Amino acid sequence: MAPAIEDAATDPATFWESRYLTHRGESGRVWSGSVNAAVEREVVDLAAGSALDLGCGEGGDALWLAARGWSVTAVDISASALAVGAARALQEGLADRIDWVRADLAAWQPMMRYDLVTAAFLHSPVELPRERILRRAAAAVGRGGRLLVVGHGGPPRSGSGEHDQNALPLPTPDEVLASLHLDDGWVVETNDLVDRHAIRPDGTAHPVIDTVLRVRRDR
Repeated sequence: MAPAIEDAATDPATFWESRYLTHRGESGRVWSGSVNAAVEREVVDLAAGSALDLGCGEGGDALWLAARGWSVTAVDISASALAVGAARALQEGLADRIDWVRADLAAWQPMMRYDLVTAAFLHSPVELPRERILRRAAAAVGRGGRLLVVGHGGPPRSGSGEHDQNALPLPTPDEVLASLHLDDGWVVETNDLVDRHAIRPDGTAHPVIDTVLRVRRDR
């Protein structure tokens, strides 16, 4: 996670709402709208149940899960991002399968346990207590359920699209695992660095590395 930017937009809600309003492309979205590749790969063979998508953004993962039978609670701090996801859910006949929740994950508490909790690219250039949020996410996994954490494996990018050489290093899967403080009732199913190609705004591809951690609560 990059260190907080010291300017007037350090309030997380203000920062992300502004970003989702000002960075939209011709599609009306900031992101592609597709499921993250690592989420698809790690979840596609799991039986559908209840899912919690933390930092869901415009809902690409939540919509994919719902289309495969999951009942999804999708949480994000940006009302504009959630509105994009909710509109797509309505268009695709998935509105009854997704509960869109606007909340700051720094304070929000899950009220139930889930079969799957996902946190994909939960990074921020403004304040975000990521480790605390992920420990809370683990506590929201029911017996037999899974926590999936996907992150960037290289230096964060600056607003110009270039790597920010002054940013703090991003955690490895081992470091994420250690920060969760899990007891021996958990089993590590995936702990990996995965290569993929990301698409720049100009349409060109560039190689990136994702960190992927999937753990299962056995008791």
